Amino acid sequence: MYFVLLAEIIGLDRIINSDPVAITFFIGYMAMFASAVFFFAERASVDGKWKTSLLVSGLITGIAAIHYYYMRDFYLQTGSSPTAFRYVDWTLTVPLMCVEFYLLTKPFGAKGATLTKLIIASLVMLVTGYIGETSGLDNNIFWGIVSTLGYLYIVYEVFAGDVAKLSQSSDSPALKKAMFLLKIFITLGWSIYPIGYMVLPGNLLSGLFEVSSIDLFYNLADAINKIGFGLVIYSVAIKESKKTTAQVA
Repeated sequence: MYFVLLAEIIGLDRIINSDPVAITFFIGYMAMFASAVFFFAERASVDGKWKTSLLVSGLITGIAAIHYYYMRDFYLQTGSSPTAFRYVDWTLTVPLMCVEFYLLTKPFGAKGATLTKLIIASLVMLVTGYIGETSGLDNNIFWGIVSTLGYLYIVYEVFAGDVAKLSQSSDSPALKKAMFLLKIFITLGWSIYPIGYMVLPGNLLSGLFEVSSIDLFYNLADAINKIGFGLVIYSVAIKESKKTTAQVA
């Protein structure tokens, strides 16, 4: 039994070492886990009104770490993309990233209605995206368009909607810098996901690159976007907390 288990471990090691997609699953898992520990630990370093923001950042990366652990095993055992696991992860973490926009602007007047609209848009984007990926070639373009509309609404909110107006009207340079960085994540970082979707067989960019490499792009995008989101929130929380401490002193 021991030798069988050892052989299986050695076999998995060889697969991981020779497969760049498997490597990114492992790196994603470790990076998300380490980030979650960091965000949870740093909650003690910020002012009370920012603790929830760091809690949410820790939840985003922590949830992603758990899913990447299972996605890695699924990929190694089957050699196929863990689509269901990935969409479960996104369905939990992307709305939480929308919550971060709300929490970021709440001290400057954000309303609950803004949060509701962002969450609904994110769920429309994800649910219709999953339907498109799993319902066959005849439907993926239609559902992809519907999913993109949800994404574009989030882009609108960040660039011209309530979120943008609140950040522009605030007197916080840290918030304005953070919103600028988050706009980059939304437009450049999140754009990897619809591009990956459109590469699927029968879709608009079919044949642009191998479908088997989509997981490589998704894994790198997840790590950059989720950890990067958290670090931007952390930077605002630290700067605003120091400002509050200085005013009290």
